[in-house]
Amino acid sequence: MARRRQPVFVTPFTLSGAMAPVTLAGAVMQQTAEGLAAIALLQTVKPGAPVVYGSFTSNVDMKSGAPAFGTPEYLRATQMSGQMARFYKLPLRASNACAANCPDSQSAWESAFSLWACVSAHTNVVYHAAGWLEGGLCASYEKFIMDCETLQQIIHYMRPMTATTEDLAFDAIKEVGPTGHFFGARHTMARYETAFYAPFISDWSNFENWEKRGSVTTPERANKIWKQILAEFEPPPLDEAIREELEAFVARRKEEGGAPTDF
Repeated sequence: MARRRQPVFVTPFTLSGAMAPVTLAGAVMQQTAEGLAAIALLQTVKPGAPVVYGSFTSNVDMKSGAPAFGTPEYLRATQMSGQMARFYKLPLRASNACAANCPDSQSAWESAFSLWACVSAHTNVVYHAAGWLEGGLCASYEKFIMDCETLQQIIHYMRPMTATTEDLAFDAIKEVGPTGHFFGARHTMARYETAFYAPFISDWSNFENWEKRGSVTTPERANKIWKQILAEFEPPPLDEAIREELEAFVARRKEEGGAPTDF
């Protein structure tokens, strides 16, 4: 890849307390040393070859040895890696990782921490941005939808703020006065459709209305959404001769051997 000047992402997999020191400083130091060793080799092969420094340092459950993700340690290690990437003037790769086994509350908060780590570390590329479960051993359609919602909300949050005269809304405050409300104010009516982010999976109804509609949980709503997306999917146009050539290539490579596939 380096000889052909293709970008190479160098991401050591270091778990603090297992294959790296239990201290985060030691774990990130080891991650950085491993990454720089590979990056130096790539530069020897092809000086100037594009490279990306990858962060995947987290901790383990000291009671079982199982990997943990989306933890405070994962967040801090990613932020420290961001500092190291800037020190060496390299792009940074990180991940939206979680260790939960199903798309539940644990998966949501672990991914929220992981994604905030990516944002605060100034990550350039986020691998596995949506869908991860069980520390990456499997993926979930429902979790994919939930992560897309989180990603969109973070993107919306990152929009720059303005403070124009219209934004400060002095006229609207004067119009409403001390006894009115802003629901019907002209300032509100002119902006209400685009003023706030509109989630596609959240349910903001009160408990009674939510219960009347069947008490549908977030994973259940996500299940309906991904099934609808797949049902409505239309494959992009592709010349039939090219399709046949690609299928023949895949069939030939399977016959030549290699790792078994499930598709």
